[in-house]
Parts: sequence; C-alpha cells; structure tokens
Amino acid sequence: MKPVLLIVDDERATRSVLTQALEDNYEVYSAANTKVARDILNSEPVDILLTDLRLGGTETGMDLIDFARKSNQPPTCIMMTAYGSRDTAAEAKRHGAYYFLTKPLNLDEVELLLRQASHTRSLEARNNELTRQLRPTTGLQDMLGESPAMRTIFDRIRQVAPTNATVLIEGETGTGKELVARALHTLSPRSNARFMAVNCAALSPQLMESELFGHEKGSFTGAMQRRIGRFEEANGGTLFLDEIGEMDLATQVKLLRVLAERTIERVGSNEPIPVDVRIVAATNRRLQDMVNVGTFRQDLFQRLNVVDLQLPPLRERAGDIVLMANSFLQHFCQENHKPPMNLSRASLERLRRFDWPGNVRQLRTAIEHAVVMCEGSTISPRDLPDYLQLSTPPRTIDAPASSQAEADFNLAALEKRTIIAALRAAKGSRSKAAELLGISRRTLQRKISTYPDVTPL
Repeated sequence: MKPVLLIVDDERATRSVLTQALEDNYEVYSAANTKVARDILNSEPVDILLTDLRLGGTETGMDLIDFARKSNQPPTCIMMTAYGSRDTAAEAKRHGAYYFLTKPLNLDEVELLLRQASHTRSLEARNNELTRQLRPTTGLQDMLGESPAMRTIFDRIRQVAPTNATVLIEGETGTGKELVARALHTLSPRSNARFMAVNCAALSPQLMESELFGHEKGSFTGAMQRRIGRFEEANGGTLFLDEIGEMDLATQVKLLRVLAERTIERVGSNEPIPVDVRIVAATNRRLQDMVNVGTFRQDLFQRLNVVDLQLPPLRERAGDIVLMANSFLQHFCQENHKPPMNLSRASLERLRRFDWPGNVRQLRTAIEHAVVMCEGSTISPRDLPDYLQLSTPPRTIDAPASSQAEADFNLAALEKRTIIAALRAAKGSRSKAAELLGISRRTLQRKISTYPDVTPL
C-alpha cells in the first residue's frame, strides 16, 4: 500500500508539478489552504505532510503542522518555503517539522527526503506493531529486535521456557540478560510462582551464603532472627543468579550441591530443606575461560550450561538500533510528560555509527538524556550525551580485520576511547561515567584496570 502524502501550497503550479512527480509512489492529496488541508487531515490517514510556509491567508504552514501533530497518529511533517532562513528553519523544527526545504525545489532532493521519511515512519510502525504483538502474555514485551540474531534468541526462549532446564545466559553488560531470564519465567509453568533475582557481583562472599540459603538465629554475629534465603523464597518459581562469574569458590561448592541434591541448608543448621527452583544464571564474562584458569568450577559450569543462550552485543545487530531508539523515545516522552519527538537524520547517524560498549542499556540511557535535554520536537546531535558528540569512526564490524588479533585490538582501542570520553564528560567521576556508559561502576573499574594509562581527569 502506498504512503499517503498531503501537499499544501497556494500555488497551483507547485501542487501540480509535485503531484505528477510523486503520484507513482504515493497516494497524493493536495490543498491550496489550511481549511482544505485540515479537512483532509481529519478524514484521511495522512503519512506525510508537505506544506509551504506561506499559504496566502492568516494561517501559515507552522499552524498547520501544529494542528497535524495533535492527531492520534500525526504525520511526518516537512516544511518548504521560498523565504528560508536559519531562524525560520529552526522554528519549523521546533514546531515538529521533520525537515526544511528551500524553494525552488529540487525534485530529486524531494523524492530522496520523502523516501527517508517513509522509511523512518515504516520502522516506527513496525516497532509499534511488534510492541503490540509482544504483550505481557508473551513474556517478551520488553525485548525488541528484528535482526536474525534476536529472532533466533526469541525462538530459543519460546522453546526452552516450558522446560525445567537450567539456563546459562552469556552476553556483554547491558545486552538484556535479566529480560531474557524474566521471559523464561513468564513463559514457563512456574509463572504463577515467584521470580527472584540475586546480583552476585553486589554481595560479599560473607553475605552471599546467607542471601541464597538463609540463616538461623544466632548463627553469626548480628543474626538476631531466622532469615529465609532466596532459594526458599523462590520455591516453585525461578531464581535468577546474575553475574554468577563473580561468585566465590566456596559458595560455588554449596551451589553445586543444591543443583545436585535439590536441597539447601540454612547457615547455622544441618537440616536439609527441599527446594523446587529453576536456576537461570547470567554472566558478562566467559565462564569457560574462568574454568581454564581455575576461578570457576568445571563441574558447576557443566551443571549450569544445560542450555546456553548467547546474547549478541548491539554493535552486531545495528539494524535494531533505530527500532529500539524510537521505542525508548516514545517511552521517555510519555514518562517525562513531553510531546512526541523524533530523531533527526544526523542524530540517527550518530546512533548507528556508535559501537555501544554498554549495549541496549547505554542506548536507553542516551535516549532518556536526549529527551530531557531537547527543547523542541526534533532531537539533534547536540541533545545527545557528550560522548556521542565526538567524531566516531566507522564500526569495527564494517571493516573486517585481517586477523582475529587485529579485530580484538581495534575493538579494545574503541572501548578505551569510549571510556576516556565518558570520564571526560563526567569530569572524572567514575560513578557518573559508568551511568553514561550504561554499565555498573564495578564493571567500569574492571575495564579501566585493563588500560593502565586511563586515569580520572
């Protein structure tokens, strides 16, 4: 079905030329004034509004754009005028214009711009349809992606979820490992029981055992009463062990016994307590490498790795960036009580070319930042976080390295530059830099330790 285009211009010759040039690819309506244009907007599902600034009456194209953007499904608006100036263009964008064209028009430029606007609108429509399809009953409502890699992940989640198999989710920080764990729970027969999450990186070895298995009153200093651990709380449901690579070896031994015997013992007690819990574990580290160096138990790794889900980093599914960015944009506009916004072509290009070391979480944070900082209806590069203001090189993935070693070197160099940029933007604050990157402070600290020449400013 052709996109619906409304052309508004008080010059009949302009309307005629544009209609003839565009009617093969668009369902074209035309109007000579705002009254006729409003009637069409009220009665037809217009996808793109192409309007002149001066329309020979008291109302201008700015007024028409304001009217159009109040509809339930506002069209993409493009302003054209023979009286263009930088101030006029800026005002048009503040009113919600997608782009500003100066007359006399170049038909090739008009056709290219309309194709881009149609493509962006089509992505937004697919995003909305995907969101509609993935309602809470699917368990996948918070996960977006149309790339082949993500479609494979969705299929595997649906296949594995109804079973009791232990699942190991591996992926870089910010790729959505907890979302996958929650989807596995929601789609499982255990969905009516509890989903409990434990961040192993946030607990000291001394607290880990008590957190997981509970303790009896008086079992250690400060144990003033009995405490139920996460295994008992999650009984009948799912226990998500996030960042399991951070678990100390002593607790690994106890977890291995639980997986083998399906019983726990509270700290300070020898009484075995049966538990029926499905384990889903996640890590941003390669557990096999940790096994090889002796920091993770081989037998526990084998118990956890019944089903392995490898989440791809965002840089390997660049086609999903616009889809997710527009979804986050819609969410944060609503959350911050702001009118609908769109991303400029320059902003979209910045998002596409950036390598996102913090992955989806970092992209989400970047869009939230942009929504808060944007004063108009179109997000420009200056509204994006500071680390996106820098000139970004082409993706490493776009130019295959001559060897794996070279590829690893390029990726490490890019990560290092990104960390330095975030530290500069955060004025040396590691907590703030971690927030900008969409990763935890502990993860940032570990990454910095691998680059000795990276120091706070």
